[in-house]
Amino acid sequence: MAHIDLAWETLLDLSVTPPGPLHVRLTAAIRAAIRSGRIPHGAAVPPSRTLAADLRVSRWTVTRAYGELITDGYLSGRTGSATRVSWAAEPPVKRPDAPAPAMRAPARYDLKQSHPDLRAFPRRAWAQAVRAAAESASFDQLDYSQSGGHPRLRTLLAEHLNRSRGCAVRPDMVCIYAGAGQSLLQLCRALKAAGHRAIGVEDPGSDRHWQAARMAGLELAPVPVDENGLVVAALLDRPDVRAVCVSPAHHPATGVLLTAERRASLLDWARRADGLIIEDDYDAQFSYDRAVPAALQGRSPDRVALLGSMSKTLGPAVGIGWVAAPRRWADAARGAEEMQLHPPALNQLALADLLESGAYDRHLRATRRRLRSRRAALLTALRQALPDLPVYGADAGMHLVLALPAGADPAGIVNAARGRDLLVCDLDDMRLTPRAGQPALVLGYGNLKDSLIDEAAAVLATVINERIRSLDLRTGPDAESQP
Repeated sequence: MAHIDLAWETLLDLSVTPPGPLHVRLTAAIRAAIRSGRIPHGAAVPPSRTLAADLRVSRWTVTRAYGELITDGYLSGRTGSATRVSWAAEPPVKRPDAPAPAMRAPARYDLKQSHPDLRAFPRRAWAQAVRAAAESASFDQLDYSQSGGHPRLRTLLAEHLNRSRGCAVRPDMVCIYAGAGQSLLQLCRALKAAGHRAIGVEDPGSDRHWQAARMAGLELAPVPVDENGLVVAALLDRPDVRAVCVSPAHHPATGVLLTAERRASLLDWARRADGLIIEDDYDAQFSYDRAVPAALQGRSPDRVALLGSMSKTLGPAVGIGWVAAPRRWADAARGAEEMQLHPPALNQLALADLLESGAYDRHLRATRRRLRSRRAALLTALRQALPDLPVYGADAGMHLVLALPAGADPAGIVNAARGRDLLVCDLDDMRLTPRAGQPALVLGYGNLKDSLIDEAAAVLATVINERIRSLDLRTGPDAESQP
């Protein structure tokens, strides 16, 4: 339990105490609060003048109650120091470094697909930006967040997206929410209100996309993904679907890039179907072996809504995402009746400061260099530990795909790895519909410690080889095919 130093806001309800003099009732109320643990051992009670004003009683009533509690051993006080609780049901044990009971220690080897580099959060730059925002913001800017987000942040985000992703975004097209998932949810609610009943989603794909669509009441229409990205031709079999969510820059499961031909086909489909493309700009900031094409939004701003967030570049603790949508859909997203979740105004202003000062761009470049080096080290470690297993989707982003021999049990490998304090993902868990094909693992390296890369690869190899031996599977060239 966390130590509480001040107990000034403790509820002391004198109306429920037994009848008698006021100081006796106050003494009983404070004693009951101490014995129940509401005022813990070592906590400072309010000064007598403060408590008297709060309870609208005389100061003599409070000092008399405190004096009796000191005599009875419930409080202790010294001249010039706060009066503190000295009574405890058991002798207090000081454990300043003990973790809270609800907190679980992080896994030693974190290869989860969606985890960013939490150790790289720019604490100093963010603290300075928050402090600058708190000191310089006008009083009206400290109110509840505006619908759609703070105008300054919307303007700077539009400039950033236009410069870095080749977009054609105006500030009035940007809506700020507490993450990309919340942004997609609001957009899906707008689609539902406009009469849409279904939305196309990648299969395999992101469960966050599926969750947002389902929460809005939309039916999921699975669209297969192959080595060229979303199979656009499959949308022709669903004429009732006029909206689709896609990750062109880096697929969240297989890591493939949507090819130029598929991009053109998708834009053509949107025009013919009078539809909307929801472009999740997933991992577009992190590319190593290829140049990331410009966002689709820049080619067709009236047909594409662009999703993004700071969860991977800064961290999920910042809690800021956005959607840059055609004006019709931006207005509809802001006007959704359901309660909207906006990030605090100070966080929005702090991010605006980072964007405007160039601190965000500098952090992004440093993160990209660090991830490039980590990816190279992990690829080397996997080639040494598992030389017969091919790797795909490693030229961008924060994850890669490790193919397993045909007939392998990836779910069993995931469970066994968890027993070795190693977290990995089963590609099949990212599928909406079962598919016969080569099993594979999705390995994220965003939050993997650099010093543990070789060790993590060795542990993973041990787990995989144990499972392969138990199933008598081969890992040679005959087993190789892209998932």
